[in-house]
Amino acid sequence: MQYHVNGQLVDASEATISVEDRGFLYGDAAFETCRAYGGEVFEWDGHLTRLRGTCETLGMGDAVPDDLHERIEAALDANDLADAYVRLSVTRGVQPGKLTPAEDVDPSVVIIVKPLPRGGVDGEKVWDAPADVRTVDHRRIPEVSMPADAKTHNYLDGILARLELRGTDADECLVRDVDGAVAEGATSNVFFVDDGTLKTPSLAGPILPGVTRAVVLDLAGDLGIPVETGAYDPEAVRRADEAFLTNTTWEVRPVAVLDGVAIGGGPITDRLAAAFDRRVEACYDAQ
Repeated sequence: MQYHVNGQLVDASEATISVEDRGFLYGDAAFETCRAYGGEVFEWDGHLTRLRGTCETLGMGDAVPDDLHERIEAALDANDLADAYVRLSVTRGVQPGKLTPAEDVDPSVVIIVKPLPRGGVDGEKVWDAPADVRTVDHRRIPEVSMPADAKTHNYLDGILARLELRGTDADECLVRDVDGAVAEGATSNVFFVDDGTLKTPSLAGPILPGVTRAVVLDLAGDLGIPVETGAYDPEAVRRADEAFLTNTTWEVRPVAVLDGVAIGGGPITDRLAAAFDRRVEACYDAQ
């Protein structure tokens, strides 16, 4: 495999950055996980907007290179990949060893690509089965302390939540905010269906505005499915008619059980998953 590091394609075994890079030292970096279908990065504009927004939050708004998309294409081509996982990282780069960032930024830009199955109508899922989800004790960092829409290398919040799943067969954790309301999974957004209405936690809470989340809400509008966003406790999800998770790689993944309570997918989950596959299929049709 070849990765793209600071404008150059290099063998994965030789892909390195300095140990003094602030992305390594402090988690002072932005990242995006994207997915390529048929050689096209799905929802590129949404990912790029969020990446730039995170860099703006970090005070390095000009760190995202103008040719980032071309670098992704070069990495895909070098590895002969059309369907792939694409991980983008933009760090503040190497600076003097002090916490306060310097104004001038020489960012490190790293692109990692790995093969994934074909998606779309004729594709296959990356997951083997609907998800087993467990509510964890760890609470999401409040928005007043850490902007939830900033997708940074400092992912300790999610790591601590996932550590609580050790020794279980769970695939994902359900994380609450400090008031006990459902926020999201460690790497996913949460949806559930109650009496025909699709519900998901509001972005007013400490919730990452997932790109796939936005696509699903858009598809629900197209399909005429009623949508509600708000604050919900885990019991609302446990007693739901259907529930599913979304992220870039899982796409739409039904929740089999939450805290041992069977939920499963259902007709609305199936309609949204099928509509999502059709939107992905457009990437292949465009080739």
